[in-house]
Amino acid sequence: MALASERLTLEAFLRLPEQEPPLEYWHGEVTQKMPPMGPHGALQYGLGRRIDDDRGLRQLFRIFTETRVILTGISTVPDLVVYRRERVPRDSRGEVADYFTTPPDLAVEIVSPGQSRTRLIARCRWYVENGVQLAIFADPRRRVVRLFRPGSDSDDLRGSALLDLSDVLPGFSLTVDDFFAPLSADWT
Repeated sequence: MALASERLTLEAFLRLPEQEPPLEYWHGEVTQKMPPMGPHGALQYGLGRRIDDDRGLRQLFRIFTETRVILTGISTVPDLVVYRRERVPRDSRGEVADYFTTPPDLAVEIVSPGQSRTRLIARCRWYVENGVQLAIFADPRRRVVRLFRPGSDSDDLRGSALLDLSDVLPGFSLTVDDFFAPLSADWT
């Protein structure tokens, strides 16, 4: 749902005060992200933790949740982004930048109640078209994952299907069931 009746420029959008849940800017339209629910947070944390628990990957990558990314005049807040350490956007002091204007290596979108599955799939395709190496779409209600890479989209993947992410995260793969395992209240 659009929040403004008239289209804004990206510059005008970036002058708006930050809100929770965050606002996003897509082709002149300002929308507000859906508030994350329990399954969303569990999956976001679960995937980030799995990557970070791998010592080799932790040395190579940084993980960011709900971080603003600005590419080709669009400003989104993916649920999770992963950058090779040397590619993390930096400010003039060499610290992590406020806004990320470099495409992440990996972007993840998790459907929340009330969000459009079709829009998030289109967004994942857009990420890849704009320099992201791998985008992941996850639907916790349907227990479905899709992978997007330059020139290819997977079909809906379920159950024991392997999510091989090793082209972006060396040696990293998991099944769809493993991806959704953090939804269990007993997950450790």
